[in-house]
Amino acid sequence: MLTVGELSKKVNITADAIRHYVRIGLLTPSRDPDNGYKLFDHDEVKKTAFIRRAKLLGFTLHDIQIILNHSDKDESPCPLVRDLIEQRLIKNQERLSELNTLQHRMEQAIDKWQTMPDGTPDGDAICQLIEAI
Repeated sequence: MLTVGELSKKVNITADAIRHYVRIGLLTPSRDPDNGYKLFDHDEVKKTAFIRRAKLLGFTLHDIQIILNHSDKDESPCPLVRDLIEQRLIKNQERLSELNTLQHRMEQAIDKWQTMPDGTPDGDAICQLIEAI
């Protein structure tokens, strides 16, 4: 049985994250009857490591709860995991496209601004660089 601090070190996540997972029901530790400390058994350690890996793949805590619920019912969560990751891939592609567009717009602005003089606010303009775009 591990305490929050011991589990934190073993799985390489913060103690605050573990406490949060307990609060939202992802982890269900037992309690030490003498001091009230949360104690995590081997299954909770495995679950914590799973949560960490799932987060590294971009799954949200809500997603992870759903995946764990399937597993707890002895249902394979794998089809759900595939569907969720495919949805994340589509959203990531959209975000990457938006970021690439922004990057291009920023590069164009920098190129244009290299030849423009610095201006001072004159009542009509705040910053002529931005307003020139």
